[in-house]
Amino acid sequence: MARFTSGTKAEAVVLAPAKEIWDVLTDPLLVAELTPLLKRIDASGEHWTWHMTGLDVLGIEVAPTFTERMSYRDLERIDFSHDPPAGASERAGVEGWYALTELPESEGGGTRLATSLDITLDLPLPKLSAPAVTAAMRGVIGQMGERFSRNLLAHLGAEQR
Repeated sequence: MARFTSGTKAEAVVLAPAKEIWDVLTDPLLVAELTPLLKRIDASGEHWTWHMTGLDVLGIEVAPTFTERMSYRDLERIDFSHDPPAGASERAGVEGWYALTELPESEGGGTRLATSLDITLDLPLPKLSAPAVTAAMRGVIGQMGERFSRNLLAHLGAEQR
């Protein structure tokens, strides 16, 4: 097994109030509904366990399940970090955050939504395959991010600028 990590950062102004975006991002059922390649999220207190569908990484199909500790700064920031249950061995994890900044009408209104995440996968591949694996991971992450963004905007009935 080798460990591979890939990440992404994104930022957009969503023409919706921060509270509406916050309500989506803190609802595990809605996040699961809007996120492609995600079967479900089981939430228990500050822990969310993500159950992904099968992902193909260089011909190896993985369906990762991983547990994240969620922490919140009301209407401003959501941090998440990999925190598996005691004794559990999870082959995937995510570290990252969402930041929301409501913009004044003088700046056109809306909410600046920024996100950063790093995904780590343990795969039965040689470490030498890292460039190809991380490129494949970046492609999947990019596709998921674009589709989540479209789904979020559609759910909110909002546009972005």
